[in-house]
Amino acid sequence: MKKNDVQTGATYLVKVAGNLVPVKITREHDNGGWEGTSVKTGKTIRIKSAQRLRKCLDDAAPVAAKAKEATKNTTDAPQRDTGERGATGGNREAKPMSLLDAAAHLMSLGTGDPMRCQTIVDLAIQRDLWAPRNGGKTPANTLSAAMRREIKAKGDASRFRLAERGKFELNR
Repeated sequence: MKKNDVQTGATYLVKVAGNLVPVKITREHDNGGWEGTSVKTGKTIRIKSAQRLRKCLDDAAPVAAKAKEATKNTTDAPQRDTGERGATGGNREAKPMSLLDAAAHLMSLGTGDPMRCQTIVDLAIQRDLWAPRNGGKTPANTLSAAMRREIKAKGDASRFRLAERGKFELNR
């Protein structure tokens, strides 16, 4: 996009931190460029050059016919809302269950007896709740460390409790 094509009051798709974000241009900046407001978050954004502007999203702004066709195409919409860290679009698959969540689930289904981490890992794999990735050789040790970290960090609010040496149970 060229500097002469940019209009104050129009909404543009702007490249911000690697993401495409709809931004409404509010005014020209004193030092060159423009100031705009993110449509999704309401934050003020400084646009130093027209190179960050990808396309105009307003139909009222004078845009070539080719650009008007592109604005109707929804595949160019941003895939991530940059207002919140880690927020993703709705078109992603569900994340697989973590081993820690699988352990809590398996312990809630069990008899309430304390369980060893190796038993939990074997049950999680057998019931397809969790699958090992990246070739880890000691998932039971990793689970034990994660459970101990949660107990130490959350205290009484932790999901787990150390029942006896090497055995964990649900913290009820």
